[in-house]
Amino acid sequence: MKGRFRRAIWTTGIAVAAVLAVAAILAAGIWLYLHPSMERTDGIVYGNRNGTSLTLDVLQPREGNRNGLGIALMVSGGWRSKRAGETPAWLAAPLLRAGYTIFAICHVSQPRSTVMEIIEDMHRGVRYVRHHARRYGIDPQRIGITGGSAGGHLSLMLATRGGPGDTNAADPVDRESSAVQAVAIFYPVTDLLNLGPSTENLGDGGPPKSFVKAFGPNSKDLAVWKKIGYESSPIYFIHPRMAPTLIYHGDADTLVPLEQSQRFQKEAHKAGLTVDLAVHGGGGHGWPSMILDERHFVRWFDEHLKKQ
Repeated sequence: MKGRFRRAIWTTGIAVAAVLAVAAILAAGIWLYLHPSMERTDGIVYGNRNGTSLTLDVLQPREGNRNGLGIALMVSGGWRSKRAGETPAWLAAPLLRAGYTIFAICHVSQPRSTVMEIIEDMHRGVRYVRHHARRYGIDPQRIGITGGSAGGHLSLMLATRGGPGDTNAADPVDRESSAVQAVAIFYPVTDLLNLGPSTENLGDGGPPKSFVKAFGPNSKDLAVWKKIGYESSPIYFIHPRMAPTLIYHGDADTLVPLEQSQRFQKEAHKAGLTVDLAVHGGGGHGWPSMILDERHFVRWFDEHLKKQ
């Protein structure tokens, strides 16, 4: 009896050790995947907003692993931005592993900057990337864009309203186009005038309740808000040259309801445009496996940037 007991303990111990070893290997593998070998340059100044420098970080695969294409990452959540050097590499690990150079474009967070100013600064950021494309070894005519939530909204503002710069501008950066050629994003706001079942909707026709200050001091004036909300909503600016777009959205998102993406897709399809919508069942405003979904972003960018 004692012998069988000792053998059972021994067998159990071996099994536990094996499980722990496998778990350790998996954890190490995940860590390595999320920390690709790369080079980064942080805090590059691309503009100025009210006396504050606007910066971006450049994250590049090691020399020899680059595919010559760039992705602008809208570093924004709730229209609040990380600062120079704060964008973690794991956030774009699948894209970096696929050879893409990442431009993490930061902005002055609301309410210090209004959403309208932030949109302007994101245009400036993409213009800067395009102007200096050859410095970073990317094709200036094939730039993708990505982000989530407010970052998704900003991405769509570039997709729908990005375009030629001012040919008479003194600064050569401002002469460049802010258009993007492919979009892959998470749960974007697409229509600020129709918030639907969002928890941000007070039902008064005004701005999202938690972001009133983000839209300026006059945003409570409904006449003013209608103009601001319209100008800041990508759904009203869908056009025939809009870049092919992939959207991932959870069907349990109460902050930015799924219908925001569904309605955007519907309007884009009316215009004969490519907008694919992947619905994450049970997903709220974010979910743990989003990093895995980014692998689909890679395939999307491969398909729509490499073929150009």
